Amino acid sequence: MAAGTKATELRELNDEDLVAKLREAKEELFNLRFQAATGQLENHGRLKAVRKDIARIYTLMRERELGIETVESA
Repeated sequence: MAAGTKATELRELNDEDLVAKLREAKEELFNLRFQAATGQLENHGRLKAVRKDIARIYTLMRERELGIETVESA
């Protein structure tokens, strides 16, 4: 995933692709945590970015579940 995936990019994806992105982000977060625990992590800011991406995906999935449509500012 890109550093800080935008919500507008995620909104364009269908549900299956969104679940795949979530799986990839969780796997990346696991790997980053493993690197941090072993002292091999060089970019600590990436942990925060991946956690935010995961939260963004969960929020979008919940919005779709509730039928909430957000208005994007142009």
